[in-house]
Amino acid sequence: MNYENILAEAEGGIGIITINRPTKLNALNKATIEELHNAFKTFNEDTAVKVIIVTGSGEKAFVAGADIAEFANFSVEEGEKLAAKGQELLFDFVQNLATPVIAAVNGFALGGGLELAMAAHFRIASDNAKMGLPEVSLGVIPGYGGTQRLPQLVGKGRAMEMIMTAGMIGAEEAKAWGLVNHVVPQPELVEYCKGLAGKILKNSSVAIAKAIKAVNANYEDGVNGYEAEIKAFGESFGTEDFKEGTTAFLEKRKAAFPGK
Repeated sequence: MNYENILAEAEGGIGIITINRPTKLNALNKATIEELHNAFKTFNEDTAVKVIIVTGSGEKAFVAGADIAEFANFSVEEGEKLAAKGQELLFDFVQNLATPVIAAVNGFALGGGLELAMAAHFRIASDNAKMGLPEVSLGVIPGYGGTQRLPQLVGKGRAMEMIMTAGMIGAEEAKAWGLVNHVVPQPELVEYCKGLAGKILKNSSVAIAKAIKAVNANYEDGVNGYEAEIKAFGESFGTEDFKEGTTAFLEKRKAAFPGK
């Protein structure tokens, strides 16, 4: 599929989505959000794609925020609709995707960019990455899940500080706070993510999808995460991947998971 604002390619079981608006530092607008939704959906439905990496073009920015010019004159109702639609199409969609998503954070990840990275299942940063939620400096608050996901990842106090000061933190500080898992030199970022994806590829995609669902259940209001885990654990016993995995273990060989 051809896109105007992103690039999407698949190789060796890995789908790579690159936000490609370099003149705007890859800022998110409504069209880009819709294209990202379509790309994630397409890869998720492709049984050959087992892991998705999302990154930004160039070395300066992952996503340097939302395209402010697009909503500067919005009304209250339009602003609420913008946040709701964006969360539905992209941010919640990515978080709950059955295919694991790795955010390769190259450079600035601000506002909606950090919110997209946080929606991914985990994050790897380049050593020049800068992260923050600067929305209050514009008289607004994060609207794509930032006020919810950031405290989950770094704790309430640190999240409050980041949001209230509208400041940025560097890659090493983000790692120390648990916002990113690893920090690597900029030129090595995507290859490092591919290496992690390769490790994921060896495992059962069916089990991974169930694990994502169980982990996410812990953060859903009114849902007992332990009960969700028990249910998903039991369901695993009815899959072909479970049969192959246990048989391969007993036969002392590597499993060849069918993904069913």
